[in-house]
Amino acid sequence: MSRDERRLTSFDVAAKAGVSQSTVSRALSGSPTITEATRTRVIEAARELGYVVDERAARLRSGKSKTIAVVVIGRAGQGAASVNPFYYSLLGSVCTAAAQRGYQALVSIQSEPEHFFGQFIERGQADAVVVLGTATNREAWRYFDDYRETQARMAFWGSPFDGPGYVRSDNKAGARLAVERLVQGGYKRIGFIGETDGAQRQFRERYEGYCETLEAAGLPCFDAVTASGETREAQGAGAVKALLAQKTGYDAVFSACDAMALGALTALREADKSVPGDFGVIGFDGLGVGAHSSPPLTTIEPDFAEAGLNLVEAALGGADEDRDRRVSVHLVERASAR
Repeated sequence: MSRDERRLTSFDVAAKAGVSQSTVSRALSGSPTITEATRTRVIEAARELGYVVDERAARLRSGKSKTIAVVVIGRAGQGAASVNPFYYSLLGSVCTAAAQRGYQALVSIQSEPEHFFGQFIERGQADAVVVLGTATNREAWRYFDDYRETQARMAFWGSPFDGPGYVRSDNKAGARLAVERLVQGGYKRIGFIGETDGAQRQFRERYEGYCETLEAAGLPCFDAVTASGETREAQGAGAVKALLAQKTGYDAVFSACDAMALGALTALREADKSVPGDFGVIGFDGLGVGAHSSPPLTTIEPDFAEAGLNLVEAALGGADEDRDRRVSVHLVERASAR
């Protein structure tokens, strides 16, 4: 059988390049023990022969899958379509960051207890696990918080719990940017919508930043206003209706998230309030859909690329690293604040 009739191997590349088979393996795997001149000769020989590295075999030999599992936690009883678009943006950033590190991503969307699964590392399917999603699904987070006790190579975004491996936006800095922008726009009685005593730790931090910034500006800080609703949009609309019913002269709101801010815009429109003339609104999350609301929503957006890199690094580095990873944020100026 001629060489053309059988599968090419690294031995063929070694013969053409005039090096050993082990040198070929090290050169093609990026080993720093190989000189650039030798690596170039090996790569050129492989190209001329049409040799392609068997990635699966390489992973088996190394004991590494070169895969990161990404679990997206959704609301219980709801499907993937109901997942907050923010987490899909974050998912894309994690996948991009993984690829930059030479890893592929294995994505799993989980919301019901019978589907909870995190043992990707033990089964050899992944080298690390990133978990992100809504903090309202406490049962899912308890599952992964318990699992974290036995597995260090994990990172988290959105968890209601604390611990190593957790990555979050710089929530207080974002709140400061939002409130300072509203104050600069001439608004005097700025409310906050979003729960501060529930699972959403990030909402509580944003409220704390809201109060600190208003106090520094010599303006009153008000109790957070919340409302029930099946969606964040409905909750935001209900909160603004409750706020307007107080008849205490509110002229702006900082919303704990963009989805609630979008609901707030709907309620203000129904109440014949001009935005941003009569009322200013700023959200938090940087949802792309906010660019198409009426008016387009001014928001605080985390650096998604930075968030993805932090999550991948935290997972691959091991969650035992005791570091408070905070992702930088910036103001996205649109048209819902004057």
